[in-house]
Amino acid sequence: MRFALMVTGPAYGTQQASSALQFAQALLAAGHELKSVFFYREGIYNANQLTAPATDEFDLVRAWQALNERHGVELHICVAAALRRGVTEGANLQPGFSLSGLGALAQAALTSDRMVQF
Repeated sequence: MRFALMVTGPAYGTQQASSALQFAQALLAAGHELKSVFFYREGIYNANQLTAPATDEFDLVRAWQALNERHGVELHICVAAALRRGVTEGANLQPGFSLSGLGALAQAALTSDRMVQF
């Protein structure tokens, strides 16, 4: 089954992004297809390269990047939400993430069997 995810929660402060990552890993382990994850609203903070968790905390930003590197999952962040919150390409956008419009979200929804929001 083909899935797409939308994440609206920040990397830290809520459980949304962490739950989305665990769900993504479980999908892939079960043999499902996950083509893309779209980060919207506060979710764009998952792509902020300047996020620096304490050494004893899980590094969620780098975990998303690893998901992209290992499984080829596309990581899209809403360009309007990113600019509004100060995340810009060439300044603090984490490698592996790409700035995209809502068209990327619509395309993911159209080409997936299930769209899950966190």
